Amino acid sequence: MSHASSSAPPKPVKVAILGASGGIGQPLSLLCKLNPQIDELSLYDLVNTPGVAADLSHIPSHAKVFGINAPKNTPPGENKKLQKALQNATLVVILSGVPRKPGMSRDDLFNINAGIVSTLVEGCAMYCPHAFIAIVTNPVNSMVPLASEVLKRHGVYDRRKVAGVTTLDVARASAFLRDAMVTVGDGKNNDSTENVDLMVDVIGGHSGTTILPLFSRAISKEDACLSREVLHDLTVRTQFGGDEIVKAKEGTGSATLSMAWAAYQFIENTLLALAGGDERVIQCAYVESNLTEQAFFSSPCRFGVNGVEEILPLGRLSDYEAAVLEAMGPVLSAQIQKGKLFGRGNVKSRL
Repeated sequence: MSHASSSAPPKPVKVAILGASGGIGQPLSLLCKLNPQIDELSLYDLVNTPGVAADLSHIPSHAKVFGINAPKNTPPGENKKLQKALQNATLVVILSGVPRKPGMSRDDLFNINAGIVSTLVEGCAMYCPHAFIAIVTNPVNSMVPLASEVLKRHGVYDRRKVAGVTTLDVARASAFLRDAMVTVGDGKNNDSTENVDLMVDVIGGHSGTTILPLFSRAISKEDACLSREVLHDLTVRTQFGGDEIVKAKEGTGSATLSMAWAAYQFIENTLLALAGGDERVIQCAYVESNLTEQAFFSSPCRFGVNGVEEILPLGRLSDYEAAVLEAMGPVLSAQIQKGKLFGRGNVKSRL
């Protein structure tokens, strides 16, 4: 007598991108469409989403893609379109909201985006409670604590499966350091970058002075040729790298292509870990943490089949880095608390 195999077929990998029609969402959707790990790509936004999906569907790659325009003023529990976008999702990327524009305060940004993120996270709690949620919408320092509180209210919070994407900070720090090392080498592309790691760990938060690149770990002692002043300038440039792009785009936009690339790196690594394809996926992420006095903190984490499985020790910091870490504490704590309070309240925004 023949018996069916006891091992179930692998569950299809579905990635839902909320905010897929925007400046970050479209290039991110393109990158995800090319990823052979992804079986289904679900795109959701206010407008133009079916058009983005139709455009991507002409690419002969593995992932099936569909796009859904969100209804307005519909509670998550009644939003069948949101349900379709999220149901059975493996990983959800939240991009929805507005970018910070010239003259806009962080409070203005928070007040607009908090309601949007709360509503989408409520949808995740209802329709894909076991999915990994990657949050890109700013201010990330507040949005991740906010999302955690919303999930707690629905009884589905798993701290291993909620993270803020801080990969762009890592990318900027790495690019800026490499450029500086080449400059030290008289502008010649020679051995001046041999002792620079491909990626610089960045800890703390994801805005301004809460961003702390650990340049001391990326430069070998034999090649510590950058002065304290240069390292300080590199730190500040990393902290406010987004302002460079806004200025270069003359106020018409912010970081979109680099952010899409960074978000994709995070998604690709996370999917690989969730599938059990690599037991040593380590990347920086803004997560619930006990490394410092701040309840949420970005640092290198080991990802696995359950999401964030280990938060790695901080290790030794330089005196300069230790001072920046101490100074950021009150700022980051206040931003965390702001998100928590909103997440515990009644959500009135609808998307």
